[in-house]
Amino acid sequence: MADDFHKPTQFSGAKFESMMGGEDPAQISRIAHETAQALIARVRDSPDPEVVERLVAYTDEHGIDAVAELWSRATPRSLPGALWRIYLVRLLIRQDADGTAFLYQRGIDVAVTIDPLVAGAAVPTGPAEIILLADEILRGVFTGDFAVALDRAAAFCRVIGAGCASVADDLDNTEPGRSSELTTRALRFSTTAQEFTSCARLWRSDSLE
Repeated sequence: MADDFHKPTQFSGAKFESMMGGEDPAQISRIAHETAQALIARVRDSPDPEVVERLVAYTDEHGIDAVAELWSRATPRSLPGALWRIYLVRLLIRQDADGTAFLYQRGIDVAVTIDPLVAGAAVPTGPAEIILLADEILRGVFTGDFAVALDRAAAFCRVIGAGCASVADDLDNTEPGRSSELTTRALRFSTTAQEFTSCARLWRSDSLE
């Protein structure tokens, strides 16, 4: 799913090394886990509403780069990996609220599971409702049950994936290129949903690091 996003700026190798001291992958991984754990522990222990809202809106002001440099190379089934993907989901929604709402509503229309209820978006789901859902999921990471936030993110991804697959079927004969693109996106969302679900399970067993 990360391939669907375009970062506002790119860090050169030299710039990255100057920031990170040229550290090896193990060191970078350690920093990713330590920063994620420190952030979650500090905010959840004392969830100041102002701090939470700044974290929810952080990438609106600063872009995704800082979050990417910290957490994008973490394994999917880890705390920094989960945080990275939740920020990505929110970014996807805000970058194209109209398109995301359309795919989400299509996913609701074809859903045969309780995923729409778990995700929790207002129905019918337009751009405003889908943006609100994104903020609610990320806010839940810091103030609510972390595993529930991950479950909601997973359900969102499955609904969007179902919507992508449904629209892809509609376009298979008339717009094969677009159909193929949507099929690929559906697979990515399915994979991301599985990763969120695994992270939720690990969190509930105190094993998400």
